[in-house]
Amino acid sequence: MSLPPDESAELAEPTEAPGERQGLEEFLDYYREVMRRKVSGLDQAALSRSVAASTLTLGGIIKHLSLVEESWFVEDILGQELSDPWAAIDWETDRDWDFESAANDSPEYLITLHAKACERSRQILADIDDLDTLVAREPSSGDRFNVRWVLIHMIEEYARHVGHADLIRESIDGATGD
Repeated sequence: MSLPPDESAELAEPTEAPGERQGLEEFLDYYREVMRRKVSGLDQAALSRSVAASTLTLGGIIKHLSLVEESWFVEDILGQELSDPWAAIDWETDRDWDFESAANDSPEYLITLHAKACERSRQILADIDDLDTLVAREPSSGDRFNVRWVLIHMIEEYARHVGHADLIRESIDGATGD
């Protein structure tokens, strides 16, 4: 079963002259939506397809981005443990579980997982007044990131994977664009 493409939904372009926080949040939301559009309308077989020598799949990318959302916003910013399905994974043994296990997931599950992760991230961010706020989790280096850095990193993460998704989607059905 595949999800129908949502051709009618307009993709909101980020504001042209935003304040810092508004711009960061809008660009992150923009790339979140672009990624979901890249997988829209595809069935499980298409979401499991890779191109050339790469093992990347659209399903794997969107599942990975769901993990990245929870990892940075829940684990790092809040300092809380990952929830299911992430909590049950031995990441030391299976570092690519998010990418590889997506082949067993339905398109509906993957889209819902991503949408819920993004919504949770937005809720967490809404409770933070200052982008200079340091994340709760202290890395082994001892230098904690601030929320601004997390937002910039998330935009970079999405932009990188949306580029991968462009190539994979075009190889599946020729679809190009946002």
